[in-house]
Amino acid sequence: MGKKLFVLGAGNICGWSLRTVSKLTDNSLFEKITIGDINVEGANKLKDELKDPRIDVVKVDIVNDEAGAIEKIKGYDLVMDGTKISLNGISTRVILKAGCDGINLNGIGAEYQYSDGFKEIGKIMVPGFGMTPGMTDAMVQAGSKLLDKIDTVRISHCAYRPIAYSPSIFETTSMEYDPEDPGRMVYENGEYKHVPPFARERLIPSPAPYGVTPQYIIPHAETRTAKQWLCKIGKEPRLIEVRGTWPQKNMRLIKALYEWGIMQNDTFICDGKEMKIMDVLGQYLYQKEVGHTTDFYGYCLYIQMLGERDGKKYEEVYYHTHPSSDGSVPGWEGLNAYIRNVGTPMGAGAILIAQGKSHGTGCVVPEEAFDCEDVFRICESTGIKVHHTEREIPDYNY
Repeated sequence: MGKKLFVLGAGNICGWSLRTVSKLTDNSLFEKITIGDINVEGANKLKDELKDPRIDVVKVDIVNDEAGAIEKIKGYDLVMDGTKISLNGISTRVILKAGCDGINLNGIGAEYQYSDGFKEIGKIMVPGFGMTPGMTDAMVQAGSKLLDKIDTVRISHCAYRPIAYSPSIFETTSMEYDPEDPGRMVYENGEYKHVPPFARERLIPSPAPYGVTPQYIIPHAETRTAKQWLCKIGKEPRLIEVRGTWPQKNMRLIKALYEWGIMQNDTFICDGKEMKIMDVLGQYLYQKEVGHTTDFYGYCLYIQMLGERDGKKYEEVYYHTHPSSDGSVPGWEGLNAYIRNVGTPMGAGAILIAQGKSHGTGCVVPEEAFDCEDVFRICESTGIKVHHTEREIPDYNY
C-alpha cells in the first residue's frame, strides 16, 4: 500500500510542489493526498485542476485551532508544509505532534528547536527545500564531493518575480532587507559576522536571460546549514556568502526604502489609526497591478566553490536553467516560470522521503537530507536542469 501525504497550505508555490508529486507518482507511493488549508475554496480549485482521484480537501487553521489541525493530520505519513515563513514555528510543531515526517519551503530557523522531538519519534523534518534554500544546498553537496579542501562557498540567486503577487512574498521582501535582521551574516575565518543590507556587492555572471547582476548578502539559511554540513564532513571553509537579487526595478525600490529608513517598519499614526509603514506599503502593492507584474519571470542559481583536489586549486560552478517564461513552452509562461522553480524541489524532496531515500532523523539540514543526484534527476524530469563547470585556478584570489 502507498503512503498518505498531507499538504499544509497549498498556495501558489506549494501548489506546484503538489503538482510535481501528482504528476510523478501513482498509488504505489501515495495512495491518498489531502490538501489542508484555511482557504477551502482555493484548495478545491487546485484539486479540480489536478483531477487526481487521490486528492481531497479539509479546512485547517493552525493559528486559531492548532489542536484541531494536529488531529486532522494524525495518521498521515508525511506533511509537505507550504505555510509562510512567520508560521513555520507553529507548523513544524503541528507536524511533530501529529507524528509525521515533514518538509517545508523556507527553513528560516524556527524549525530546529523541534529537532530532538523528531529524533525521539524516528521521523525526519527537512527545513527549507525550495530553490534557495533547497537546490542551492544540493549544489553545495555536489561541489563538496569534488574537493578535498574547501576555501570559499558563494551562493547566489536571481528570483525574478513581482514584488507583491502574494502577501507572503512581500513579507519575504521586507524580512530580507530588515536592517535589524540578525540572520544577515557571512561566515568568515571561523566566525559569523553580521552585515547590513546591500553589503558586499558582487557581480554574478548568471546565464541568459539574467546576465551579470549586482547581488548583495541576504539572511538565508544556507550560511548556517552549509557551514554545519561542511564541518561535519571535515571540509570547513574559510568563507561562506549568500547573495540574492530580484528584478532590478524591485531592487531600486527596496534600496530607496532602506536609505529612507522605511525598511525599519516603524509604527506611525494615520487618521488616528496606528499602522506599520511596510505593512501599509505591502497592502498597497498587493492591491495594484504594479505589484503583480515584472518584465520577465524565472529563477537562476549560481554557486561558486573554491578549493583543492590532489594538491591543485579548482573552481567548481553550479547553475541551473529552465524553460522560458515567454509562452513558448506550455506551463512555463509568466509567473509559472518562477513558482515552478521554487515549488518543484519540495515536491522532489517529498517523493524521496516517501521512497525511503532521505537521510537521518530530527531536523536535518538540506545539504544532508538527500543525495544531490536524486534531487537533480527528479527536477530535470520537470524541465529544471543543473549544469556544472570546473576549471583549475592559480589562487583563491578570484
